[in-house]
Amino acid sequence: MVQPKTNVHAEDGKQELLITREFDLPIELLFKAYVVPEIVEQWMGTKVLKLENHAHGGYQFETTDPRGHAHRFSGVIHEFVPNQKITRTFEMENTPFAVQLEFLEFEKLTETTSKLTMHIVFKSIAYRNQLLQMPFAMGINLAHNRLQAFFAN
Repeated sequence: MVQPKTNVHAEDGKQELLITREFDLPIELLFKAYVVPEIVEQWMGTKVLKLENHAHGGYQFETTDPRGHAHRFSGVIHEFVPNQKITRTFEMENTPFAVQLEFLEFEKLTETTSKLTMHIVFKSIAYRNQLLQMPFAMGINLAHNRLQAFFAN
């Protein structure tokens, strides 16, 4: 079995996740994948309804499941530093999940490689564990694979 390239680390007894991934992309392209609506739609497989890339901006994405039901995800951007970091909230609308806080940090490794570190803080350990019972780790790895492949074409 191929080892996933995106590492999801969940420490016992903590209400957070640490997600890391190195990409064969310059930092500018990796950051662009998170802030350009047309690119976000391609690798996330979602529709971007709103994406305001600045402090106090907001975002809203919509995805449709195989049964045709629409699901919305939204949040507020608290900090936005191009090619460095995005701090935002994340909420799955109409679900029992509480809002989570996400710290995305973009790091230049070389001229052609970069690293994304996502530190996600949940309201409780129970909410974090509930997310981990879903195929979350597999899903984020597949999404990051699509992000990498988007720029390879």
